[in-house]
Amino acid sequence: MKTIMNAIAGLFFLLSVGACSVWAENSTPEKMDWWLDAKFGMFIHWGPSSVAGVEIGWARETHPFDHPGKGKLIPDAVYDALYKEFNPVEFDADALVRTAKEAGMKYIVFTAKHHDGFCNWPTQLTDYNISNTPFKRDICKELADAVHKYGLKLGWYYSTRDWTHPDYLNGDNSKYNDFYHGQIRELLSNYGEVSVLWFDHVAGDWSQYRFEELFDMIYELQPGIIVNNRAAKFIRRKKGAEKPDPALVALTRGDFQTPEGKVGVFHKEYPWETCMPMSKGPSGGGGWSYRPESVTASFDQCAEMLAACVTGCGNMLLNVGPMATGSLRPSELENLKKFKPWIQTYGESIYGTEGGPYISGQWGGSCIKGNVLYLHVFQWTDGTLQLPPLPRKVLGCEELGGEKVGFTQSDAGLTIRLKEGKKGELHSVVKLTLEDGPEVTLIKVESGEKKQQHGTLVNPMAATAAGK
Repeated sequence: MKTIMNAIAGLFFLLSVGACSVWAENSTPEKMDWWLDAKFGMFIHWGPSSVAGVEIGWARETHPFDHPGKGKLIPDAVYDALYKEFNPVEFDADALVRTAKEAGMKYIVFTAKHHDGFCNWPTQLTDYNISNTPFKRDICKELADAVHKYGLKLGWYYSTRDWTHPDYLNGDNSKYNDFYHGQIRELLSNYGEVSVLWFDHVAGDWSQYRFEELFDMIYELQPGIIVNNRAAKFIRRKKGAEKPDPALVALTRGDFQTPEGKVGVFHKEYPWETCMPMSKGPSGGGGWSYRPESVTASFDQCAEMLAACVTGCGNMLLNVGPMATGSLRPSELENLKKFKPWIQTYGESIYGTEGGPYISGQWGGSCIKGNVLYLHVFQWTDGTLQLPPLPRKVLGCEELGGEKVGFTQSDAGLTIRLKEGKKGELHSVVKLTLEDGPEVTLIKVESGEKKQQHGTLVNPMAATAAGK
């Protein structure tokens, strides 16, 4: 009952304090601090599907207990045999992690197991794993060692779904619970410190899972770990069945939410992280794993997405999908390399900041750190930006990577003017130094605003994928 009691205590705490950076029962401020400051991580979707250049998991023809999926589907027998050809001899974990670090990413989340059931580590619980491929090497270990070497934080993606396991949702699901709990134990016991556990969806009923036992094990093995909100995502309550204990529901919500494939809306009430593929299919969907026909977002779009997440009070987990050789797609590698100089110029407006006080919208967004307020501006009107008034005096104003910027401040508002009405090549980042004073509360910028991010950033790659 320890975990459930902690969950109940967490619920009362949330009700008492309202909006805060703590969402679930195990999310202490100290535990979330590094993640809230980090802002930027790398997601990696990779496995035997790269051999055929098809979507990981979803390209398999059947998806037991789930919707059928879209796009190019291949027969189960063909998909399930791809591991026999998986031999990524060019894979270099050290180089990949070093590239992520130089791009300014602070953590890496890797697909240990996707919905297709293939395991990228030599698990003792199924033969469908990396040791039975021509490659044989433990990809998870090589990545974990490199992540720890370069001082990043390590995260495992684990799909509770498993479309190839014979015990998945068979009867009371007890055997499958034993199986996947055992796999989580391996991942949290054999690779040093693990900072993030990123679950991805599951079908079935609440009665078919032992979540309290699972979370007790997770926190026993890795006390400082944070967990996303998908451990019980898509579970459905059977007709006539009792509602699950609210504390159990709170437990499985974990520590942060995960808007997928789009920049999340402005939200200070709970932590969130947008997960976004850098490349998407021509129709604008999928693209998590390597598909040769996918279209890679421009670097400018990637940088705008990061800025929109940060000013919206969120993180961005930007996905890459290595090719079957083990190397990154050249267009994705090029974008990562371009982040290095961008972060050198604009990093101070990213790391360790807090979204607000200006609420994000079509104009852009803001974030604050101490007495410094950063404006990430996506829309200018002849080089001018009009904002509602600030309750604290602006002492200085400059464009990061640029020069001093003109401004006027009054009780009516704050006006920012770029020199000669010019506009930056991407978006401008304006740094305001404020006088000491009380915390600045949220300020609405646009009328009728629903805390929506810049419109083109809800799904910023739809136009790119469509060839526009």
